[in-house]
Amino acid sequence: MTAGTTRKHRIVVLGAGYAGASAAGRLAKRLHRDDVEITLVDTEEDFVERVRNHQLAVGQELRHRPFGAMFKGSGVRLKSAKVTAVEVDRRSVRVEGAEGEEELGYDTLLYALGSRWNDHGVQGAPEHAHEISSRAGALRLRSRLESLAPGRKVLVVGGGLTGIEAVTEIAESRPDLDVALAARGGLGDWLSQKGAAHVRKVFGRLGITVHEHTTVTAVEAEQVKTAGGKAIATDVTVWTAGFATHPIAEAGGLRVTDSGQIVVDGMMRSVSHPEVYVGGDAGCATGDTGKPLRMSCATGTPMAWQAVDAITAKLTGLKQPKVPLRYFNQCVSLGRKDGLIQFVTADDTSKEQVLTGRTAAYYKELVCKAAAWAVANPGATVLSRGRRTIDRPTAEVTAA
Repeated sequence: MTAGTTRKHRIVVLGAGYAGASAAGRLAKRLHRDDVEITLVDTEEDFVERVRNHQLAVGQELRHRPFGAMFKGSGVRLKSAKVTAVEVDRRSVRVEGAEGEEELGYDTLLYALGSRWNDHGVQGAPEHAHEISSRAGALRLRSRLESLAPGRKVLVVGGGLTGIEAVTEIAESRPDLDVALAARGGLGDWLSQKGAAHVRKVFGRLGITVHEHTTVTAVEAEQVKTAGGKAIATDVTVWTAGFATHPIAEAGGLRVTDSGQIVVDGMMRSVSHPEVYVGGDAGCATGDTGKPLRMSCATGTPMAWQAVDAITAKLTGLKQPKVPLRYFNQCVSLGRKDGLIQFVTADDTSKEQVLTGRTAAYYKELVCKAAAWAVANPGATVLSRGRRTIDRPTAEVTAA
């Protein structure tokens, strides 16, 4: 390393979901702790399997994965705190935790704060609807469902993957309830004919009422109102109509899209601030087919890997690999006993090929387990210090 340089290159990772947690582990295994200081910031103290929040909401117990155990011995510094601001011009972030407010400086920032539920400005949704995009939201819904007497009505708003998984999970676990789904389009209209037919079959078996081509315009305590003037009675409304990014990125000066996602290049680097990299839902990335990638775990983790590989290459001078950014299938759980694997083209267009039933449910379970395993086991090996080192703090490569 360069003579006279003492400070380590500071890497701060914001968010410890699928993208952020896997990125921190991957960085720790690819860069030497004598060269870099990696700090992972999140409000939670253990990993949240967001793709299982619908299971948590109906009373199922999920495995706990404490970050302290996951990152033990890795050299990653854990900071349990809420991110309150990102100041890219000063290369710092402000956080608030048990010890109060704190400012964290960085040389490289990996932004992976993900997304949260999107109420789309619908009147009454924040006050009366439940969300399952967070663990706290899933637990609140769990408590509410447990309090419901037989025959009460539950309405899930949103006909996408999250809505379908949530409504089937609720209907299967509580067959004594009157469960319904309100979808803006047709049920599963993005799926192949075989895929959509299977979803309808499962809905029929579980007794789920479907309100298709229905746009909810207001949510009240005991009903929702629709654009067509219809009122749908409900005791519990579950909102799954899309995701929204956190406004911190735009407020901090990063270039974002109209939807608030950070604009990145092919290496997941901010186009406005090259010292900032993005993983997960917070970034607007383009796939190998040239089309924007959707918000999902299937997208977020490869984005994080690409960001880490780009950071590693910059700091070590090694060749920068290209991580494939394409789709293979959509995995949908339809309760614990059924599922749908919809095979898709690289740009996420449905093929006619599907896998259904218990086999699909087992497949989806393996995918969920693999996603969680990948977070705790990011792979790769520590780079040999005999080959490369980092010129701190500028991160230029020098001969060892």
